Amino acid sequence: MDFETLLQPDTLKLYASGIGVTLELLAVALLAGVVLSMPLAVARASKSRLLSLPVAAFTFVLRGTPLLVQVYLVYYGVAQLDWVQARWDAVWPWMWFKAPLFCTLVAFGLNTTAYTVELVAGAIRETPHGEVEAAQAFGMTRATLMMRIVLPSALRRALPGYGNEVILMLHATSIASVVPGIVDITGAANGVYATTYLPFEAYIAAALIYLVLTFALVLALRWIERRALAHLRRPGGRTGLAPTAPDDAHPA
Repeated sequence: MDFETLLQPDTLKLYASGIGVTLELLAVALLAGVVLSMPLAVARASKSRLLSLPVAAFTFVLRGTPLLVQVYLVYYGVAQLDWVQARWDAVWPWMWFKAPLFCTLVAFGLNTTAYTVELVAGAIRETPHGEVEAAQAFGMTRATLMMRIVLPSALRRALPGYGNEVILMLHATSIASVVPGIVDITGAANGVYATTYLPFEAYIAAALIYLVLTFALVLALRWIERRALAHLRRPGGRTGLAPTAPDDAHPA
């Protein structure tokens, strides 16, 4: 084994660039997922079938198909349609589909949105009736009740499960390496393998980088969870919430 080759400046620079791309993919996808999932989660938890069924169909399709297939459908499907390519140079937002990074972010963002919707919607349904009745006794409207009581409470309860989604999404970003022009951590390892013919060393380095990033995210998420759930903490340092897991396993 020749790990010294991995310490060459060009190799380190390639891995550093891959880390930046991976973190960019993760941050933008999670941000899009949070923003999109809030109204969709409210609709998903609604008693109106007119609101809940379309969202249920959306989450069923996105959670029921592999993320890799979704990336292919956006990049090799939507982005390659003749009428989309005819608008690449002038019409927004189709002009963005010429960028491989944008296509990948669309697939990642929609995928994590589907999982986040189900997490938050489940937490909304579990809102204690006492909280709702107390807010109604103060004369809150349904919209005010949702914004000030139900949604903040649901987000706190969904936080442990969402932490798992963040970690799984970090690992899922490795799929971006299949898209031409995107060099994330896995893509960097592919490049190192192609130039040095050292597959074991190249992918061990990638695995160690993912491990370090995962550890850092776990620490950050635990700190956020402690702060957000401090009011539920019992003597001994444990919260009153039972451990939760993602609503469904996230394909990587």
